[in-house]
Amino acid sequence: MITRPGRRRGGSFREGVWGYALLAPWLIGLVTLTAGPMLASLYLSFTDYAFIGPFDWVGLSNYVHLFTEDQRFLQALEVTATYVAFAVPLELSFALLVAVLLNRRMRGASLLRAVYYLPSLLGGSVAIAILWRQVFGTDGLVQQLLISLGWADAPALVSRPETSLGTLIVLGVWQFGSPMVIFLAALRQIPGELYEAASLDGAGAFRSFVSITLPMLTPVIFFNLILRIIGSFQTFTPAFVVSGGTGGPTDSTLFYTLYLYQEAFTNFRMGYASAMAWILLVIIGVFTAANFALSKKWVVYDS
Repeated sequence: MITRPGRRRGGSFREGVWGYALLAPWLIGLVTLTAGPMLASLYLSFTDYAFIGPFDWVGLSNYVHLFTEDQRFLQALEVTATYVAFAVPLELSFALLVAVLLNRRMRGASLLRAVYYLPSLLGGSVAIAILWRQVFGTDGLVQQLLISLGWADAPALVSRPETSLGTLIVLGVWQFGSPMVIFLAALRQIPGELYEAASLDGAGAFRSFVSITLPMLTPVIFFNLILRIIGSFQTFTPAFVVSGGTGGPTDSTLFYTLYLYQEAFTNFRMGYASAMAWILLVIIGVFTAANFALSKKWVVYDS
C-alpha cells in the first residue's frame, strides 16, 4: 500500500497536536507555578516591595545591604554552612553503614529496612520537630537521662546556643532512610564474583569494602551527596518549630530559609527576601557545579 505524502503530513500534524495537548498541564504548571514566579521574584529582588505599595526600583541595594550591613544574614549563612558541613557527611555515613549491614542475609531484613526508612518519611513533619523539641528541651528525655547519670545541673540542649544547632544536626542525621535505600539498591547490583575473587586472593572484609564496595558505589555516593546538600541548604521546618520561629537562642539556629521567611512574611520585605532567595539559588548552584567538577577525581564509572 502506497502512503501519500499529504496523508503522512496530516498524521504527523495530528500526532504533534496530541503531544502538545498531553504536555499542556505540565507546560501550564511550568509557566504559572515555576518559571513565572521565579522571574517575578528576580524582578522583586531589585525593588523594595512590601506587599502593600508600589514597586520602587532600588537596583542592587538589597544585595549590597545583605553582604555589607546585615549581620543576621551573615549569621544565617554561617549557621546553614555549619549544618550542611556536619549533617550531610554524617547522614551519608550512617546510611551507608546501615545499608551494608542490611545487605547481609538476615531474618527480618525487610522489616528492618522499613523501620530504618520510617524516619525519612516523618522527619520533615511538624509533629516530629515538636517531639524533638520536647526530647531535648527542659524536663525532656535527654535532660532526665543526664540527670540520672549524675549531672545535677543538666542543661536543656535546645535552650543553649552551644548545643541547639547540634540537636538539629542529630535530627538531620536521623533521617538517613532515603539515601540508605538507594545505597542498598546499589549494593545489590555489585557482582558477587568480585568478592569471591578478592576472597581467593586473601582479601578480608575491610579490604574488600575499600577496594570493591566503595569504588563501585561512588556514582551513588555522588548522587546522594548532591541531593543531600541541596536538601540541607533548604532545611526549614525543624529550625522553625524547635526555635519557635525565632532562630534562637541568640540566632544559633537561624537557618538561611528561616531568616528568608522572617523577612518575607514577618517583616513584609518581599523584595529583600527575593534577593535572599536568588543568593541561595546561586550558592546551591556553585556547590553543585563544584561537586560535578571534583567528581572527575573520585567517582568511578568504569565497570
